[in-house]
Amino acid sequence: MLLMKKRFFEAIRGGEKTTTLRYWRHRRVREGGTHTVPGLGKVRIESAEPVDRADLTDDDARADGFEGVGAMWAALDEIYPPDARDGRTLYRIRFTFLPDRD
Repeated sequence: MLLMKKRFFEAIRGGEKTTTLRYWRHRRVREGGTHTVPGLGKVRIESAEPVDRADLTDDDARADGFEGVGAMWAALDEIYPPDARDGRTLYRIRFTFLPDRD
């Protein structure tokens, strides 16, 4: 299972949001795996790699559903306050939405 904010569901369905960032102690998803996003459906993981926050750009932010890197940092800081990141690595997860075929 992979959790996503409801505000991103339409962008995910439309293929505009294709990445998500997570601070994890260890990678929790694997390339090729399929995960259910409650309320949305299934996504296939294309990649899940550690990334340095300083290397992310506005293009990365747009792929994550944000206008720019500043808005992305603000959201990450709200979800993962700096004091809660100790011992955690930032991962960029690239995914593809799998529409229900029924």
